[in-house]
This record gives sequence, structure tokens and C-alpha cells, in this order.
Amino acid sequence: MAENQLGGQQYLILPEGASRLIGKEAQRTNIAVGYAVSSIVRTTLGPKGMDKMLVSELGDIIITNDGATILQEMNVEHPIAKIMVEIAKTQDKEVGDGTTSAVIIAGEMLKNAGGLLDQGIPPAAIIKGFEMARTKAAEVLNSIAGKVDLEDEDKLQKIAMISMGSKNIGSAETKKMLAKLALQAIKQVSIKDGGKVTIDRDFIKLEKKEGSSIEETSFINGVLIDKEVTHPGMPKSIKNAKIALLDVALEIEKTETDARIEITSPDQMQAFLAQEEKMLKNMADKISKSGATVIFVQKGIDDVAQHYLSKAGIMAVRRAKKSDMEKLAKATGARLVTSLDDLTQADLGFAGLVDERKISGEQMVFVEKCKDPKSVTIFIRGGAKQTVDEVERAITDALGALASAVESGRYVTGGGSTEIEVASKIRDYATDVGGREQLAIQAFADALEVIPKTLADSAGMDAIDTLVSLRTKHKSASGKSYGIDVYTNSIADMEKPGVIEPLKVKLQALSSATEAIAAILRIDDMISSKGRGGGGGGPGGMGGMGGMPPGHED
Repeated sequence: MAENQLGGQQYLILPEGASRLIGKEAQRTNIAVGYAVSSIVRTTLGPKGMDKMLVSELGDIIITNDGATILQEMNVEHPIAKIMVEIAKTQDKEVGDGTTSAVIIAGEMLKNAGGLLDQGIPPAAIIKGFEMARTKAAEVLNSIAGKVDLEDEDKLQKIAMISMGSKNIGSAETKKMLAKLALQAIKQVSIKDGGKVTIDRDFIKLEKKEGSSIEETSFINGVLIDKEVTHPGMPKSIKNAKIALLDVALEIEKTETDARIEITSPDQMQAFLAQEEKMLKNMADKISKSGATVIFVQKGIDDVAQHYLSKAGIMAVRRAKKSDMEKLAKATGARLVTSLDDLTQADLGFAGLVDERKISGEQMVFVEKCKDPKSVTIFIRGGAKQTVDEVERAITDALGALASAVESGRYVTGGGSTEIEVASKIRDYATDVGGREQLAIQAFADALEVIPKTLADSAGMDAIDTLVSLRTKHKSASGKSYGIDVYTNSIADMEKPGVIEPLKVKLQALSSATEAIAAILRIDDMISSKGRGGGGGGPGGMGGMGGMPPGHED
């Protein structure tokens, strides 16, 4: 139990059972935890990286080498481990690729920072040095980056293939096919505004269904809805469909306030039912009058309304998700309508074909052949759930890498070549800076080299010899793009085989890692309040600090 003596009187500060780590002990523990987390995902890096099997409490199995997925599914408890997971989440959210690299670099930076702390270098100097090195690294990256745009299909396809290179999803031909689908989707949803290209990946829907093979994965120029046509009498396929999107229930809704209807004779009952039917028929008539041949309804459709829609030859799908409605609007050009009285022909969208098909025993509605849709679908197939999930993760990485490359318009070479080049330039910069910060800048450069080291290890090469050879190569002007070719177990010019990655991925990885490490190194006191005192627990299980003396609550 921690105590504080103030004015000769003792006050309880922390509740019974609380724990506290102070000073160097807290720093060493945090560094050890952060490095341990990065070590878990380190072996998954690169085309020859290994997979991890994650088993949940319910027995669900995930087999993957996707850094973000592994860290999110691990269910870590330690607050520093959670910060490392946040690095992966941020990387995934911002650029969609490079999560493993970001976490590995962060872990190595922590380890190197630990060595500097042991030498007596204060955390403030280390943080300053790391931030100076990050700024210099961004300058170097921008100076060595090449240009790419939406028309460079060959380069973009290579970027997509490299991003999914570590995924165990079949042959090189399979990856090439998936890369083409991802590029097709990115090109379709991209919006050009002057010289700037913007891409909203939310409008690329990934729908997956087990069965068939990965090669059956296909691109749909529209939206795939995992629902069935509401009524068996409705048409199952409509060409040149006019589509209405309705956020209104096609049924008699209950009144807002409690109401009671008293019926005293069979005639009144008959009149009541007839009035209900008339209202539902009126709804169907309004839809039919607008010219719609297919409707997607976000809410329910009454059986009677289904009957009248069926008689009018209108295909209907009910209880569509809000996200699907937004995608349908982008794909077909339809406007979401919240009142049938406002539904006009101008609100309708178009699709060349709306078709219900049976896929692996379940009905699905394909809305395709749209005119220049700004929302498209990639329909993922695979022999097992684990396979389909991994293909989804691979395509998500490819989409993120492509979007980052197109939006920034810049790329750098992969295979560890960029990290070696940046590390080399940062070491030269460190000697110019001098002082304590020089040591931190050199530690930052050493941390970057963990990427080529890890690639060499996974390929079965000698990591030290490979690193020395690469450093020598990068001293010459023509050697800046030399990295590790894991397929030939040798160092080679990464530009020639097209091992390239988006510049934005590298910049974000360094930014996320440096900021997280700065936050961790500033911590010199870890208080975990798990006793009976205080209010609700904060991040990392921190509770309230009850029992503080008057005037010392804050």
C-alpha cells in the first residue's frame, strides 16, 4: 500500500492491491514489452515470412501473416502492448499496408533506446534525436522516390503484387490475377479533381463466399448484395433495371403513441383490413408509377405489399444494410428516398443487369453492368473459410497500397533497399549533428536495418554478411536501389524485377513508430490501481486515486 506523509499525517494514495513501477524499472519493463510484441510479428515479414495460428476463446481459428490482424486478434493486456497494436491500427487505417514493417521498426527503436538509457542518455535527448532522424528520413525518402500515376498500370500492378507477396494465397499467377482485380477496382472508383486523385476505399466492397477456388474471384462493375429477392413470384433477373432506393417501411407501422382500436362488428373488422390492404396497394402503385423495376428497401416489406409489387413485375429486396444502400447509390446513380410521395423518375438509378443467383447454397443479388459506377465489388472465392479470409486480407493490402501510390504519386524500391539507403544517409547526418542526439540518430538508423536483416533471415541468408554487402553497394551512386531478392537468396537491384512500394507507406510507418516510441519513452511511472478504491478504470486498468489529501486531488 503506497503512503504519503504530509504535515505529520499519513494519507492513503493508492488502494489495496495496487502496483507501481518507477523510473528505470518502468522504462525497462515498457521497452521489454514493446520489443516482445514486435518480435511476435517479425517472422511474418516478406514473401518467405511464416504464418501465425490464432485460436480464440470460442475455438475460432485464424491463420495469417498479416501484422494488423495478428496484433488485433492477440487480445493483449499490457498498456504498452496496446500502444504497439495502435501503431499497426494507425498504419492499416491510413495506408492499408506496411503494418508489420511499422511494428518491427518500432520494436527495434525501443530496443536501441534501451541501450542508450543504460548509457545514461536522458529520454528527452533520445526522443529529440529520433524526431530529428525521422525528419531527415522523410527528406531522403522524398529525394529517392520515383513517380507513378493512374496510367502506369505495369508499376501499379507490381506495387499490388508486392503488397500481397507475403500472403499464402496460391501461385504468382493467382496473385497477378488478384492484383489486376484490385487495380481495376481502384481505377473505377478514383475521382480526378484537376491534378489530384482521390480514392475512397470504402466504396470498394469485398464480398466473400466459401466454395469454388481462388481463381473464381471476380470483379463486379456494381454491387453484390448478400440478400435474396423477397417474394417467389417476383422476377429473378431484370435487364436495364431502373432502381429505387427506399429508406421507408412498406408496411403499416405502429403509431408513435399508444392507441387502441375498438371493433364491435365483423363489418368494421372487414373495413379495417380492407383499408390496410388499400394503403399497402397504394404504396406499390406509387413505386410502379415512378417507373422503378427494382427496389432495395432498408426496412421491411409487408406480405400484401410484396404481392402487389410481384403483380407489377417489380423485383424487391428488403432489409438492405445502410452501407450497401450507400454503395448502390454510388454505383447506380439512384437517390435514397425517405418518402414514397417524393419518389420520381429522377430518383431512379440504372444497372444493365440485376440478377439473383445461387452461390454455395445461398441466394445473392448481383447489381452489375452499371454506367461508370463509383462503387464496385470484388467477389472473393476460396475452398475454405481460412483461405477466403486470407485472400480478403491480401486484397485489402493491395487496395491500400494502390490507393496510397496513386494519391501520393510516388514510389520507392522494396526488399530492404530503401531502409538501407535511408540508414546510410542518416548516419552521415548524425556526424554533422553531434552531441547526445547523434547517438539517438545513429540508433534510429540501426533500427531501420532490421527490415533487410529480417528479410535475409527468412530467406535463409546470413544476415550480417548480407547487411555488410548492402552497405557497401549503397555507397556507390548506382547502388541506391539494391536490396534482398528472397527468391534467389542474393542482393540485387530491386528496380529491375519491379519490387516497388508506395512512398506513403514508408513515411507513415516511420511517423507512427517514432510518435509511439516517444510516448513510451516519456513514461517513468506506471501505476496500476486494481484495488477497491477510486472510480472507474482508465486505459491500462488505471483506476481512480482515492483518498488524496484536501487540495491535492489533481
